[in-house]
Amino acid sequence: MTNPSLTPAPVRRLLSLDVVRGITIAFMIMVNNNGGPGSWRFMNHAQWNGLTPTDLVFPTFVFVVGVSVVFATEARLARGATRAELARHTVQRAVILFLLGIVVNSFPFFALPHMRFYGVLQRIAVCYLAVGLFYLWDKRAWTKVAALAVALIGYWILVRWVPIPGVGVPGRDVPFMDQTQNLVSWIDRHVCPYHLYLFPPDHNVRDPEGLLSDLPAIGTALIGILAGLWLRTGKMIATKTAGLAGAALVSLALGYLWSLEFPLNKNMWTSSFVLVAAGYSLALLALAYWAVEQKGWRKGWTWVWLVFGSNAIAAYMFSELLPSALYNVTVTSDAGKRENLIAWFFGHTVAHIPDPGWAAFAYSVTFTAVCFIPVWILYRKKIFLKV
Repeated sequence: MTNPSLTPAPVRRLLSLDVVRGITIAFMIMVNNNGGPGSWRFMNHAQWNGLTPTDLVFPTFVFVVGVSVVFATEARLARGATRAELARHTVQRAVILFLLGIVVNSFPFFALPHMRFYGVLQRIAVCYLAVGLFYLWDKRAWTKVAALAVALIGYWILVRWVPIPGVGVPGRDVPFMDQTQNLVSWIDRHVCPYHLYLFPPDHNVRDPEGLLSDLPAIGTALIGILAGLWLRTGKMIATKTAGLAGAALVSLALGYLWSLEFPLNKNMWTSSFVLVAAGYSLALLALAYWAVEQKGWRKGWTWVWLVFGSNAIAAYMFSELLPSALYNVTVTSDAGKRENLIAWFFGHTVAHIPDPGWAAFAYSVTFTAVCFIPVWILYRKKIFLKV
């Protein structure tokens, strides 16, 4: 006779996590297509040090990847998959995500001389591979905390104290966290010269998703793993909500305190940025968990976010490839000037809104609504694209 206390708890889909994923991908599409220079400040990234709501979108998605690893792994193990099968699937999925990222960067011309190998999907692939295999190997929470501490403190030591070859020590021979003269950018210039987000002759030679900054980004995913482990415990739902909220406050406090020494910087994915961004991600998850799982508010308002969240990678790919295609289709304007389809659409619609901020926001919302259509069709047909 089976001992009920030894029977694994069934793995159910966490609707609140799907809602957070959907909100994140929708806002990611909006800020990546924010309507241009007239857009409001919060719809743009901080130029260097500092933080705007836009800077929180990408780390929130990486955080969600970490949470999802816990639930997806446990669900597949419960269905009889072996660890070897899951490890192979993790590697395959990471490779596919990385290649899709190169497609996003290079479409439609795929010019090899300056093809960018770093990118958003590439960073997600690296983080997913690292934490996915780590979780398969060891499910204990304390090992994740230890790895997180090593990643964040180790990155700070590298950026703050390791001399930059040919330049000197940060804070003594060159300003600490200079935009171009820092260890992160130096490594990228030597690993992938002329294949960066900003490459010569541009004076800002760097990449916001560079190699060394993958280390703290993995820390972001590890915090997601810890949140997933917490939500998988047998504690009361109200206790889990409180735990997420408490973790959010602690993470925010530690991050803002550390930022006094190690500034918040999304481009370099600083350790303080990891903690502050994770704090806001935890707060969003706590709010969604409270509303959906604790209060049972599952109808109506969740639908849009579930549609986006059910095919998040497909939505992102469509939102990145569509502008690249439209930018390369030109039409003749009323004034006889040749312009691309996006400029033509903007000029004939939302540009008539007097306030440039509202005009840019209207474009952003319109573009996101267009991207909603294909994922809504997939959702209705119960097609969920997996990589």
